[in-house]
Amino acid sequence: MNPAEYYILNQPEPYRSILLHIKAVVEHSIPAASMKYKWRIPCFYIGKTPLCYLNVSLKKGFVDVGFWNSAHLKKHLDKMVSEKRKVVKSLRYNTLEEIDETILKEVLLEAESLKSKGFYKREDLT
Repeated sequence: MNPAEYYILNQPEPYRSILLHIKAVVEHSIPAASMKYKWRIPCFYIGKTPLCYLNVSLKKGFVDVGFWNSAHLKKHLDKMVSEKRKVVKSLRYNTLEEIDETILKEVLLEAESLKSKGFYKREDLT
C-alpha cells in the first residue's frame, strides 16, 4: 500500500469515507490523474503538474480539497474557502452528505483545463 492510500485508510470516520468518495470522484472525472504522497498528504497530479490535494483537519473537523491553480478558477468560487491562504482555495467538507458531486466534478475539470497556468495569476502590465 502506498503512503497516500495509507493516509486515507488510517483516518477515523467520517473522514475516511469522505476521502474515499473524493478519491473515487477524482479518479472517475480525471482518469489521467495519479495520486501521490507529497507534504504528508495525498496529492493528485496529471503528469508532473499538481491538480489538487486532500487534507484532513481533525482539530477543526473537515476535509479540504485544495486547488493549486485556484487563482485561475472561475466556477463555484462562492463554495470555496481561502481562510488565511493567499492563493490556494479549497472545497471543504464536514460530512459525506455535504459533497455535491456536480460541483466537485466541475471544479476538477476546470482545474484540469487550466493545468498549464501557473500557481499565481499575473496581472497584465500592458
